[in-house]
Amino acid sequence: MVKKKTLKVTQTGSPIRRPKDQRATLVGLGLNKMHRTRELEDTPAVRGMIRKVRHMVTVEEV
Repeated sequence: MVKKKTLKVTQTGSPIRRPKDQRATLVGLGLNKMHRTRELEDTPAVRGMIRKVRHMVTVEEV
């Protein structure tokens, strides 16, 4: 059995005065409040969402 890679994503920036699509991306990642952390599967879709809001999140590989 192969263990899937996960990413630990933490919101560090505020979505205030950001475009609606960036806010929606944070909600899609499960991050809509400051300092909230989620462990997400490392997929191309998740990587793309992280890239879109990279200025508001920090990422660690678990």
